[in-house]
Amino acid sequence: MERPGQLVHIDVKKLGRIPPGGGHRILGRQLARDQNRSRPLQGTDYVHVAVDDASRLAFVQVYPDERGDSATRFLQQAVAFFARHGILVDGVMTDGARSFRTSRLFQAGLRELGARHVLTRPYRPRTNGKAERFIQTLIREWAYARLYPSNDGRLAMLPRWVHFYNSRRTHTALKGRTPLAAVNNLCGNYN
Repeated sequence: MERPGQLVHIDVKKLGRIPPGGGHRILGRQLARDQNRSRPLQGTDYVHVAVDDASRLAFVQVYPDERGDSATRFLQQAVAFFARHGILVDGVMTDGARSFRTSRLFQAGLRELGARHVLTRPYRPRTNGKAERFIQTLIREWAYARLYPSNDGRLAMLPRWVHFYNSRRTHTALKGRTPLAAVNNLCGNYN
């Protein structure tokens, strides 16, 4: 895409919660298995991501589910985040998940924003490549980058990592610039 906001890629990553005291990465598989017998299941966090196609600027929020109301709330927060950076969202690309494709709330949210909805082709995750690639980076550099003793500890590090990604992490596709530098340059805010 040529300018920020022309297309924003949105996706959701399911991430197992870390039990108090740590999971198998800290305790080892056998000890974690033994301890899990006495602890209730921790469940799943749903990491919602939005990545601008032109600038790679990213917005991330964690929700307890991936239902249509959560996806809609995320869409509204993502659009507000991009607006704070001078980006007006014209189009949103998602996969065919029910929370995007058939949720009346999500579709109404898109209409309210005046944004067109672009669906990826079925079974073609690379079509939503910016979000998919960002999720892989997120997993490698945040979720599994270190040993977290608790889920709250891992979640507490997320805003810091996203800030690093947007303001300090350079991208070869952006000619060595950060996403925020690319937004400022592409929007003409700075010379």
